[in-house]
Amino acid sequence: MTARDVVLSRIRAALGEPRPGPAPVPREYRPAGAVATDLDLFVDRLTDYRATVHRCADTDVARIVDEVLGDRQIVVPPGLPRHWLPASVRAVPDDNLTAARIAALDGVVTAAAVAVAETGTIVLDGAPDQGRRIITLLPDVHVCVVRSDQVVATVPDALTRITPHRPLTWISGPSATSDIELNRVEGVHGPRNLHVIITA
Repeated sequence: MTARDVVLSRIRAALGEPRPGPAPVPREYRPAGAVATDLDLFVDRLTDYRATVHRCADTDVARIVDEVLGDRQIVVPPGLPRHWLPASVRAVPDDNLTAARIAALDGVVTAAAVAVAETGTIVLDGAPDQGRRIITLLPDVHVCVVRSDQVVATVPDALTRITPHRPLTWISGPSATSDIELNRVEGVHGPRNLHVIITA
């Protein structure tokens, strides 16, 4: 008998009879499609997170972008629909801009891959109309355009629409933390201002 066997046998003796295994954990999660999508709930969650919500037709997106970012210089992903940009903004396409260059810009406009009504979360997957993750983290203002048919009810619904090996960014409101004495501080890890334009 080795020293290891002696130690283990003493531990077993001290513990007594074999203990029962852990109780089974209920796995009755809601599957995709279990809940109907509630667009008003999505708006309510976004507002609760202090995001600013705009609702308009796709043809009016440029007007909203003008109201938020007019006369400012912004970064845009290479595949962003150009009709979303008003003439008043100076758009800089992201062709591998440096972090310093992106941080010096006033804002960013992107599309989204999917959004979750129940959590007020927007998911970006790095598609050409959303761009690299860095362009949504450094500018102080993020304007994100979400089509109403991209809004799903729950996270399981969202998981059916995304490809897990893509670079996913899940956004629930402006960047904020309450790590220090529960005092909310915005803009520490990303934009302080999130505008969500929901189009019909």
